[in-house]
Amino acid sequence: MANRHPGQRLVIHTDRGCQYTSWDFRREVASIGGIQSMSRPGTPYDNACAETFFKTLKVECVDRTHFRTRKEATDAIAAYLLFYNRRRIHQSLGYLTPVAFEHLFAA
Repeated sequence: MANRHPGQRLVIHTDRGCQYTSWDFRREVASIGGIQSMSRPGTPYDNACAETFFKTLKVECVDRTHFRTRKEATDAIAAYLLFYNRRRIHQSLGYLTPVAFEHLFAA
């Protein structure tokens, strides 16, 4: 929220994990004017993009890497996220980066 300032049209899509169905989380989403969206029970396909992202993160950044400290891991993952969102093109987004794709719909 602090970095992106998405405004009140923000939709937060999650699975039905207890951390997302908790009163605290739901209240926080409402306090920023967001709308919460959840996967339907027994429908894993809603999270296919997220699952693919985490697989890619593990393969391209984390697997076969030994981080000596938590900070080292955090820094490496943060750098990868910048690369992933700003430079890595995605077939599912018409060979655009996520940032370029988002800019098509921003305004």
